[in-house]
Amino acid sequence: MQQQKLLIVAATRGAPSPFMESAPLGRSLRRLSYDRRLEARPAFNNRDGLPVVYNRQIIEENREKILLFVHDDVWLDDCFVYDRLQEALAHFDIVGLAGNTRRQPGQPAWGFASADPFVPEDRRYLSGVVADGDQPCGKPSRYGPPGLACLMLDGVFLAARCRTLLDSGVRFDEQFAFDFYDIDFCRSAEAAGLRMGTWPIAITHASLGKFGSPAWRAGLEAYRLKWGD
Repeated sequence: MQQQKLLIVAATRGAPSPFMESAPLGRSLRRLSYDRRLEARPAFNNRDGLPVVYNRQIIEENREKILLFVHDDVWLDDCFVYDRLQEALAHFDIVGLAGNTRRQPGQPAWGFASADPFVPEDRRYLSGVVADGDQPCGKPSRYGPPGLACLMLDGVFLAARCRTLLDSGVRFDEQFAFDFYDIDFCRSAEAAGLRMGTWPIAITHASLGKFGSPAWRAGLEAYRLKWGD
């Protein structure tokens, strides 16, 4: 019996050769090329928002695959990523690495309670571990215990069975080019009755978010306008 494929979906502004040679995700894919259960479809020379790239792969052709939506600045440190996701998807419909077990009205991000001014979320409600650094196997940040059901997940690494997204009608909203696409996606998943949660999978994220930038503020306004809080 043929094993289910894990399709890794990403976007990069670079061409194929520079991506595979120098981007954290490209170098990770080269390292994991031994695992024939993995398939990758990076969108090269990309100028579209991530939701556009991601939605292109939520199609009938991929129905029997697991979809992993991941940023191009991520090192996939865990060489058992396929097995970890199979375990995780036995518990949740959508899997991330860091998130929040609750969502409050007006909350601007999974890790913040408010944006005016920025106030960190109470750590009692956070879940997951993500490492940061410009080299693989960076320093882990522990937000809380992984394996918990969440209402908000960080978009750096999101996975689901394609058939789950097809059958539920859940997609990424293409009005959010980057900022807020992840928590908007989580709200759509929640509305569709899908289970979300974190799982222990080792990655290193090579960049930090741009919270408070003009683009981020514009995304926050659009997000609040859509959801009414």
